[in-house]
Amino acid sequence: MDITNYKRRILDDKIEHYLKLFGAVCIEGPKYCGKTWAGRYHSKSEVLLHNTTGEQSNNVELAKMSPSLILEGEKPKLIDEWQEATNLWDEIRADVDKTGLKGQYILTGSSTPNRSGIAHSGAGRYGKIYLRTMSLFESGDSTGDISLENLCKGKIEQKLTGEVDLRNIARLIIRGGWPGNLDYSPKDSSEIIKEYIDLIITDDLYRLDKINRDKHKMKLLLKSLARNESTTVSNMTVKRDIKEIDNEDIDIDTVASYLNALDKLYLLDNDEPFSLNIRSSIRVKQSEKRHFADPSISCALLNLTEEKLINDLETFGLLFEAMVERDLKIYASAFNAKCYHYQDYQNREIDSIIELENGDWCAFEIKLGANQIEKAANNLTSIKESIEKENGKAPSVLCVICGLSNAVYKRPDGVFVVPITALKN
Repeated sequence: MDITNYKRRILDDKIEHYLKLFGAVCIEGPKYCGKTWAGRYHSKSEVLLHNTTGEQSNNVELAKMSPSLILEGEKPKLIDEWQEATNLWDEIRADVDKTGLKGQYILTGSSTPNRSGIAHSGAGRYGKIYLRTMSLFESGDSTGDISLENLCKGKIEQKLTGEVDLRNIARLIIRGGWPGNLDYSPKDSSEIIKEYIDLIITDDLYRLDKINRDKHKMKLLLKSLARNESTTVSNMTVKRDIKEIDNEDIDIDTVASYLNALDKLYLLDNDEPFSLNIRSSIRVKQSEKRHFADPSISCALLNLTEEKLINDLETFGLLFEAMVERDLKIYASAFNAKCYHYQDYQNREIDSIIELENGDWCAFEIKLGANQIEKAANNLTSIKESIEKENGKAPSVLCVICGLSNAVYKRPDGVFVVPITALKN
């Protein structure tokens, strides 16, 4: 990698801040999302621990036999895929305690490590950062005219933002936010992600915990998750979906076990339900909204092209929702806000919730077409009024994020409308 061509990530500022606060920073996230590039950008030396062949394989053995040699070098030192030698966690913690220095190590990991043999949590020594694939602003596909942080404070400048092409939105979803794919066509990007998925199934899942899983059933499960992207379906519904569409049966315990493994590889990025701070008597469902780490994974699994998306607007809308929610999580993390979704037992839903550090929360509906803005705005105002009647804590900001809107504005009912291609952190 030519580091001079590095595209800065929104979380780079947080990495720099954490290097001043902690002795070591651990960057986690799915493979191919840019963790190594980010770590290298902030480091002065490095060692790679991919457990393959040659020098990197030797590094793994060296890390296990003589970890002090691995830790030598100019600081901050990048240790890539540290989970291949988990004994390094305690070695680094001890070194940080010994020197008392900050910003000594940057660790990257693309799977949740086996904690066996790790004696200490690392609390106070390690700062953890979760890196997702690129948002539209990071990849250069959003103008960044509107700050999400300012929007969540009710501060917005109304302006025209330019026309948006439906076909281009489809391309962005299929291509995804993978840093290595930005210059590829949607077709080439899809082929790369298909290979990415196959390698996860055939290699990474076994290396995770040395368990042999049925590769065919894992592929069926992944396809079912792709068909149910941006929904709150249960594991049982996923099981039935596989039976009805693929004519195969998977044990419900197997579904849960396989989902847990995918989660450990950071391939899933589900949205948790929001309810704790509403404080009303409205009963809220506790199902997570299902998402892959990037909507391009669903596209690759379902062999979706631009034409197929345009001819299936329902699927297009769900994948657009997934892309927007990926971006919202990236932008929100920059100002320490958290993202959720809302669904109650009166069948009312809010696509995305952003909870701020002060406890205020903002409600977002996500719509592909501008013709859906009116209905989405009415839904937001209706739910807000219901919560207020229940003496609950209502949202401080209501907003519709749209794919094809050409302007940022505030409606007479107080609902903001913002194009996703104009948003940043």
